[in-house]
Amino acid sequence: MFAQVSNRIKGLLMVITGATLWGLSGTAAQVLFQEKQITAEWLVVVRMIMAGSALLLFAACKRMAILSIWANAKSIVSLLLFGFFGMLGVQYTYFASIATGNAATATLLQYLAPVYIVLYVMVAQKHRPTKEVALAIVLALLGTFLLITNGSTGELKVPFISVFWGVLSGVALAFYTLSSAQMLKKWHSILVVGWGMVIGGGGMCFVFPPFPLPEVRWDVETWLLIVFVVVFGTLFAFLLFIESIRYLSPTESSLLSSVEPLSAVVASIAFLHVPFGLFQAVGAACIMVTVLLLSPKKERQSSNSTSIT
Repeated sequence: MFAQVSNRIKGLLMVITGATLWGLSGTAAQVLFQEKQITAEWLVVVRMIMAGSALLLFAACKRMAILSIWANAKSIVSLLLFGFFGMLGVQYTYFASIATGNAATATLLQYLAPVYIVLYVMVAQKHRPTKEVALAIVLALLGTFLLITNGSTGELKVPFISVFWGVLSGVALAFYTLSSAQMLKKWHSILVVGWGMVIGGGGMCFVFPPFPLPEVRWDVETWLLIVFVVVFGTLFAFLLFIESIRYLSPTESSLLSSVEPLSAVVASIAFLHVPFGLFQAVGAACIMVTVLLLSPKKERQSSNSTSIT
């Protein structure tokens, strides 16, 4: 009995730590974009290739057959689509939203993904929305409106381009989750995510080579922030989340991962002094409630899926 309680606490600590690191990595990225002149394209390429390669190396050390996922044409096509449109789509739109706005808003807008997933499933399966789903959708719309306007229709508190990228990030995360569901039934998530990152980052290299940017001041702080985003905010965060599922149900891990937008908001306010009005806080709370309402439904649609932002 004590061992079960101890394992559950271990799982809780893992998922909360991992989600917090995900949220803090967005804040670190904001500093890199807006104070260090690092571009979103450069950071996406470096983050995906380095973190993806590290995940595959970790898988090899665990004696996983890392090339087995390339066994047939169907899995190759699925993996390529996931890497380019799912993984790369999520990474680039999320960082573009941060670069043009702030990490708090970008993370919250990305967390509207469960709404898009539920709407897609309802249309595909021709289901009418339940009262719970209808409430979640209303809260999502209200939360988004308050988040970007702070209750005033006269002006946006967040640049429109940032909102645009943030909404696209949520759509990309929804595609990421749905497109990975079938692969995750056959292959370990470390292999799927690792290869997805390498494919997406490798493909983007042809458009945005990761050469040192001449306008960037490559000081110690810049390198530490990059290491934090790649190692702690990506690699460790993902591994902690995956390990937590050994001790918690997937539903519990999914719900607790909503700590990510909360940590992004708190860090943005505390460290970057991002203005966050009362109505924006209410909007953030609405989106958080939406995540809590829809996460169990998303779980039933894709119980093995996992996300990384």
